Amino acid sequence: MSKKPGYKYGGGSSPSGNQMNMMKQLQKMQQDMATAQAALETETVEVTAGGGAIKIVITGHQRVQSVEVNAALLDTSDPEWVNDLQDLLVVAVNDAIVQSQAMAAQRMEAITGGLGDIPGMGGLLG
Repeated sequence: MSKKPGYKYGGGSSPSGNQMNMMKQLQKMQQDMATAQAALETETVEVTAGGGAIKIVITGHQRVQSVEVNAALLDTSDPEWVNDLQDLLVVAVNDAIVQSQAMAAQRMEAITGGLGDIPGMGGLLG
């Protein structure tokens, strides 16, 4: 039996060079994403509210690291000062969460290059 050029004998279904290259790229992307996720554990965002009366530090995993209140910037003579402080805390924490999520998304986007937007790839990496 003579072998014809381009014909594979043995019935194997080994991946083509393109498939192997894609698998290597996906493995590297997974490694890069794991590294980025680990880094986000310690990367922080600092947010202020009320002209600096409140400062929140939060990680890329949305874990609040610290909350600072600058009492000198609060008007404690106002009977509503406690309500004002509570409102400022809510605003600052929510803003910190949003900024932390944006930072995390930016890090992942830098790695995936928008693969989630490609039809058929959605959910593959997330």
